Amino acid sequence: MASMIPMKEFAERRRKLMERMAPDSIAILPAAPERVRNRDVLHPFRQDSDFQYLTGFGEPEAVLALIPGREHGEAVLFCKERNPEKELWDGFLVGQDGAIEQYGLDDAFPITDIDDILPGMIEGRSRVYYPLGKDPAFDTRVMDWVKTIRSKVRAGAHPPGEFVALEHLLHDLRLYKSAAEVKVMAKAGKISAEAHRRAMKRARRGGFEYQLEAELIHTFMEHGARDTAYPSIVGSGANACILHYIENSAPLKEGDLVLIDAGCELECYASDITRTFPVSGKFSDEQKALYEVVLAAQYAAIDAVKPGNHWNQPHEAALNVLTQGLIDLGLLSGTVEEAIEAGAYRPFFMHRTGHWLGMDVHDVGDYKIGDAWRQLEPGMALTVEPGLYVAPDNTNVDEKWRGIGIRIEDDVVVTKDGCRILTDDVPKTISEIEALMAD
Repeated sequence: MASMIPMKEFAERRRKLMERMAPDSIAILPAAPERVRNRDVLHPFRQDSDFQYLTGFGEPEAVLALIPGREHGEAVLFCKERNPEKELWDGFLVGQDGAIEQYGLDDAFPITDIDDILPGMIEGRSRVYYPLGKDPAFDTRVMDWVKTIRSKVRAGAHPPGEFVALEHLLHDLRLYKSAAEVKVMAKAGKISAEAHRRAMKRARRGGFEYQLEAELIHTFMEHGARDTAYPSIVGSGANACILHYIENSAPLKEGDLVLIDAGCELECYASDITRTFPVSGKFSDEQKALYEVVLAAQYAAIDAVKPGNHWNQPHEAALNVLTQGLIDLGLLSGTVEEAIEAGAYRPFFMHRTGHWLGMDVHDVGDYKIGDAWRQLEPGMALTVEPGLYVAPDNTNVDEKWRGIGIRIEDDVVVTKDGCRILTDDVPKTISEIEALMAD
């Protein structure tokens, strides 16, 4: 399947990064390593997000070097050589020629030659940009290369004098999504929305939480998304009050709500949707009352996602609505200001209202600049996900509320005059959900 991100965009990303690098510097970035699942079985390979962002190259055992001003090409890839015998067992390899022709890299060398070639590229560069501490084994190799250069100082070698975290420059670039990136994320959102709709309908037949998870995964793959963006959460009844519940093994019971937090990954871009709905297809009065509060909070938060507002304003908007709703329903007392100041809402709402979204489901990017919340700008993508959770053992509230967990989450991208919701193809009002489940 052809990538929705054109190769020229990867080249443009590399160019922008090198523009931000200091003169006479080099950036070094390894691909993700393969991970052993058990004995001689590997986990399915997923490329490191930073490496994917800069190359689109999907193989392990590769290293990218960006060397501004290098005469023979600034973007250099070390990767595995073509090997027909190995490819018979493990599949096609791109090789050095393919890295240049298909991926637009300027130069490419066999990964087996990196110890002989890369130290010479580092030598004479004053600064090395590198993801320090991310891969201890590769850290050791980089330090060995630098030691090799330092050992030749008397012969006139010039080792780098400074190491700088690559993420500081790269992650700020990743925070702003291009039109092509938004297109991929929107498609991932549509696939995930269809999966949620199917899971809602499937719930009417009863069964177990994992059968709804199976419906999600089936729909993801049927539409070309081969991976989940994160382990799917399918929590029915009191399990919905466990924020990262992934056991997904309990029976679906009439009268319970089901909270599904699930999204596919498409071309290494995540979607992230949460919906909460009744197994029976009809909300009870208590479920309906709490649900309407969460939905109103989400609407208020989405309205606050616009350029010029800062990161925390959607959270503040949601928190005010949630706290007022808890007071109106008798689960909290006092004024909204008093309840927020005292943190009285925390037993019912203990997480933030959103996070950055992109190649990682909890994507990169600073939330504050210095001590101030970051301002929202066009191209930033985030989730909006307020919730209310009444623990089954919360004896401070009437028994009728206990064990109800509700979260509603959508993916949005900041536009020049507001935001665009990427995941609005799945119902979230009570009437829409009940109508879909009755169909």
